[in-house]
Amino acid sequence: MRVGYIPVSDLSCVYQPIVDLQTGDRFAYEALARCRFPGLTDPEELFARASAEGFCGPLGRVLRNISAQQVRGVPVFLNVHPSEVGAGFVAALDDPMYSHDSQVYVEITESVPFAHDHHCFAILREMREQGGVHLVVDDLGAGYSNLKRLADLEPAVVKLDRHLVSGIDKNPRQRLLVRAVVSMCVDLGASVVAEGLETEDEVSAAQDSGCHYGQGFILGRPTALPGRPTWKP
Repeated sequence: MRVGYIPVSDLSCVYQPIVDLQTGDRFAYEALARCRFPGLTDPEELFARASAEGFCGPLGRVLRNISAQQVRGVPVFLNVHPSEVGAGFVAALDDPMYSHDSQVYVEITESVPFAHDHHCFAILREMREQGGVHLVVDDLGAGYSNLKRLADLEPAVVKLDRHLVSGIDKNPRQRLLVRAVVSMCVDLGASVVAEGLETEDEVSAAQDSGCHYGQGFILGRPTALPGRPTWKP
């Protein structure tokens, strides 16, 4: 069986914990795509090629099916390419994510604009109405930064891009910025995940800035099967 020209056997997922910064407990796992097919081992290149060649939707569906089978009883964050949203794949009732036995958080990257915003917003609303599925705005602070779209999407969770978080412990102005962004997200009804945390000091600064959750190597590295967080407060 193939997705485009990629054998399904070449596709897999690894899982990185998202951790409650107050308790150190695992909140969820993010499923991260992996591919062994020559020339497509970089996930960004994999999805860019799939989007350009018209098999992004089937690719995402296969990866979501893998995650649904491997992660049980724990919330899972799933990355969805904007072209999958535009084509309506995520609203299909038989999509594997709707069979997951816990909460599903669908990540839409903030750094890439949708081709047709109103159409995509309608599809995302339909997706959430299926039940048990929440929207996540990923990579806030990287590139696109349309804050109006952040308000329109009404996400349950916002993930701060690692470039906004990296070195936060060493830069007071950066901490003020992150604190202000977190406050805005909370006012909009969203929890906040600080991505790319790599040191204890960064974790402490993210806590002090009001971030609810964290993700990064110090908290837990991606593993082939869901593992436990490696950090405790």
